[in-house]
Amino acid sequence: MNSDKNIAIIAANLGLHEWQVENTIRLLNDGATIPFISRYRKEMTGSLDEVKLLHIRDEYQRLKELDARRESIIKSVEEQEKMTPELLQKFRDAMTMAELEDIYLPFRPKRRTKATIAREKGLEPLAELIFKQQETDPENKAGEFLNDEVKSTEEALSGACDIIAEWINEDETARKRLRRLYDREAVIYSKLVKGKETEGIKFRDYFEWSEPLKKCPSHRLLAMRRGEEEGYLRITIEPDEENALEMLNSIFIKGKNESSRLVENALRDSWKRLLSSSMETEFINISKEKADEEAIKVFSDNLRQLLLASPLGEKSVLAIDPGFRTGCKVVCLDRQGNLLHNETIYPHPPQNQTALSVKKILSLVNAYKIEAIAIGNGTASRETEDFIKYVKFEKDIQVFVVNEAGASIYSASKVARDEFPDYDVTVRGAVSIGRRLMDPLAELVKIDPKSIGVGQYQHDVDQHKLQNALDEVVISCVNAVGVEVNTASSHLLTYVSGLGPQLAQNIVDYRSDNGPFRSRQELLKVKRMGEKAFEQSAGFLRIRNADNPLDSSAVHPESYHVVEKMSGDLGCDIKELMTSEAKRKDIKLEKYITPVTGLPTLKDIMDELAKPGRDPRSKIKEFRFADIHSIDDVSAGMVVPGIVTNITKFGAFVDIGIKQDGLVHISNMSKSYVKDPSEIVKIHQHVMVKIIDVDAERKRIQLSMKDTDQKRT
Repeated sequence: MNSDKNIAIIAANLGLHEWQVENTIRLLNDGATIPFISRYRKEMTGSLDEVKLLHIRDEYQRLKELDARRESIIKSVEEQEKMTPELLQKFRDAMTMAELEDIYLPFRPKRRTKATIAREKGLEPLAELIFKQQETDPENKAGEFLNDEVKSTEEALSGACDIIAEWINEDETARKRLRRLYDREAVIYSKLVKGKETEGIKFRDYFEWSEPLKKCPSHRLLAMRRGEEEGYLRITIEPDEENALEMLNSIFIKGKNESSRLVENALRDSWKRLLSSSMETEFINISKEKADEEAIKVFSDNLRQLLLASPLGEKSVLAIDPGFRTGCKVVCLDRQGNLLHNETIYPHPPQNQTALSVKKILSLVNAYKIEAIAIGNGTASRETEDFIKYVKFEKDIQVFVVNEAGASIYSASKVARDEFPDYDVTVRGAVSIGRRLMDPLAELVKIDPKSIGVGQYQHDVDQHKLQNALDEVVISCVNAVGVEVNTASSHLLTYVSGLGPQLAQNIVDYRSDNGPFRSRQELLKVKRMGEKAFEQSAGFLRIRNADNPLDSSAVHPESYHVVEKMSGDLGCDIKELMTSEAKRKDIKLEKYITPVTGLPTLKDIMDELAKPGRDPRSKIKEFRFADIHSIDDVSAGMVVPGIVTNITKFGAFVDIGIKQDGLVHISNMSKSYVKDPSEIVKIHQHVMVKIIDVDAERKRIQLSMKDTDQKRT
């Protein structure tokens, strides 16, 4: 299929103009990234956002794979010398992989089957005769096919029915209609594997479970699949058998004679032996793919919220990785996140060096001009928070509890060893906690997203698809915020549009050898930074205090001349244009439209001039838990503040200040119907929750957001 036809198909499927699809594909083929196209090529795409651009890319890739498979199949059938003009057209017209494979099924090279053996015995003409259902005495006719390999009429009829069963299995219409039946009526059944009651107790809900497949939510399907993979459950997917047979009968049974009875027997055999298992396998895979897609989307949405969490910004931070027996590791960071000092204090049992610990904290706060304190939310977190509240500071110090999920993964990683070769994992972990407060995005990109703990069943989904989706989220977030080139780590720079690991490291090496970059133009001096990489990356790289104020904005260097013309027409310099709202109001955008630069780009430029380099993330807010520290302190009926830590399709998990997060089930999120929890809450959102049930033995807490005063944000 030619690319023009694919472009038309994509445009129709996505409700877009063909020129939008064509230009997007051309840009992608030329090496442009999704963030770059979305931000700096709006005229070419009709201002398509990243989501639509990704849909175009993925659909284009799907059609390319379909075309490659189509050509492979056509070649195979031609080599068998079985191609006809009608068959070729059917291959050309197939729009899905399933449809293409159905047409190809009769021609696919097979292992030796019952039907193959029957053909070798010369029984295909008998099968054709019976299949037409015009022969009233097929048993008598079968006598004509007896030979050294076929000893009886029963054997002849049985072999002929094996051939008919294979024809029915390979019939394109039958498979298409069966597929619709499965889609409409299939039920998923889960049963306990005999003798596994005790071992598989965590899958107790699915020991005897069934529901329509199309209504089975992703988290339930993935849970059942995990139970099956671990050997505790047996999963089947099937529609009502009589409905399936009735549908097949309507296609193949053409009369009521003896031949028709034989065809019906072959049909039942085909269903039980071939079709049902084939369709079940297909729908197991389809349902798994859908469940994976949904779970990956949940993970991606949560990761996006986590990466775009509110940053404290450039403040001097004292970070504490709490602990009891081994003490609390304390580090002091400057406004750029550089490590200035580290030591350990022991304010908790068994040492109980409270007074000495207070003295050390006060000394460090004064010595390093600390403006905020970050406390990890792991073991001894609440006790450490209470200890810090006990300290009487000479000035207001903001105190934040920071989610440290994945910090231990980072502290033992090569990235951490490269950053802090002379310090152990405890120091690295504390530094990570402090930096997460200052800039969550810059720190979290150093950790495998799967270690951050904001998904559902992330280990059960297709790992390749999950990794690709999460990488795309990281890239999207990094480029949406922009990167300060003179302070960014090579790891953060890796995700900038057009760079990658090697160029990112080359930028850091250049910075080490030559000092801070003074302009975006200087980036072209970096080893291997060609014009293409510069075009893709420059708009997302910021240079604070550069000679040209536009270098600290999201205005792309290719558009500097537009701003220069604007300032020249107004008789002012660029800096004045950026600081004077009155000057900007005098600009008539229509005057600056060219064949390359249209209104979308000009409007983006004006937004940037008004708030150059603005961080799109919201401002951070302090939070205080209620005076509870363990599951023994909570009881049904209490209303307490909490922080949303994870969102799934069945609800949201909320940290209320004890070791166990509580669950707000989707049914307890609002008085009105909730279709998707992500429509109600976001990661790190501050909420008020009511405790409705406490199961101390299983360490489970059920929460509700109904009947609470939702003033937290």
